[in-house]
Amino acid sequence: MKLFKRDIEVRIIPFLFKDRMVVILGPRQSGKTTLAKKIVDEYGQQGAYYDCQLAEIREHFVVGRPNTLLPLTEGKKIVVFDEAQTIQDIGTILKVFHDTYPGVQIIATGSSSFDLANKIKEPMTGRAFEFLLLPLTLPEVGLAYPDMTEADLFSIMQFGSYPKVVAAETMDEKLFAIKNIATNYLYKDVFVFEDIRNPKVFEDLLKMLALQVGSTVSVNELAQTLGVTRTTVNRYLRLLEQSFIIKRVYAFSNNPRTELKKAFKVFFLDVGVRNALVDIASPMGTRADKGAIFENFFVAELMKKGTLEIFPPEIMFWRTRSGAEIDVIEKSGIEIFAYECKWKETATAPSSFTAAYPKARFVSITTENIVAHFLP
Repeated sequence: MKLFKRDIEVRIIPFLFKDRMVVILGPRQSGKTTLAKKIVDEYGQQGAYYDCQLAEIREHFVVGRPNTLLPLTEGKKIVVFDEAQTIQDIGTILKVFHDTYPGVQIIATGSSSFDLANKIKEPMTGRAFEFLLLPLTLPEVGLAYPDMTEADLFSIMQFGSYPKVVAAETMDEKLFAIKNIATNYLYKDVFVFEDIRNPKVFEDLLKMLALQVGSTVSVNELAQTLGVTRTTVNRYLRLLEQSFIIKRVYAFSNNPRTELKKAFKVFFLDVGVRNALVDIASPMGTRADKGAIFENFFVAELMKKGTLEIFPPEIMFWRTRSGAEIDVIEKSGIEIFAYECKWKETATAPSSFTAAYPKARFVSITTENIVAHFLP
């Protein structure tokens, strides 16, 4: 299988051996195992890799008995515990081991936020550097395939950018890969660690969100349609975010009297997953929802770019009560970038936006300039 160079690797390396653990989070199949193995392989016999899904590895993790991990770590300089979120109380166990037996660099990977399964964040506060690995970015794909064409771009927008999907050589292979990811992998942690009493409601919610990409979302409307409470919908939204499937994006406003403030949109962190829930087979050029897919694709690329920054910018949208809108707002400190996503035609900023935010920079994003926007 083709190996991709991940930009986050150069961010992780300087944080090794700083008397803290390193945690690499991200959805299943995003490349965490490949990256972790690549890092640890540099240390030869002084490094070790362990899959925490294996029973013979899991038996070494015991609350209150850090010495049970010593057979896995003795004589090692760096150790990877892959899929660590599958271990109950993993945060407490690793914290105690780190405090009791310092000197070994631990890298723990997880395919969901560790607090989803094990309430890890509180026990490891101040003891871990955390990194997020999402599916491939446009620059990472471009490095592997430097002669990217418009057809290649449309393929990524259709099937998504998980490494196995991008590396697949035929359409059938891409279809198989993304459907396998979307149906067999992404929800696994949610169903294992959370009491989902009605999986069909959970999956129906996900499909409804897929159909509303680019539009504001009403929790009340979702709850009424699904026949559940607002509390259930909000809980499922939180779980979907913790599993790195979706991300809520909120409205940007400095004037609540004229601008929406509490509204939010939902975007998928991979458009292939979104399309697998709606229609994965139709080519991009013929789709009625291509504008929504393109906007989601752009937002996901911004979010992936943000994972490489110490202080990532806020991603929002802007809309007035009278209907004027900007698809995407990127706010970094006092800097404001406004983006309007259009399939082909160039857009201009609404006069009400430029009047309210004269120092904001407006960029019209199309399928013809999006690659250049993200490539160095």
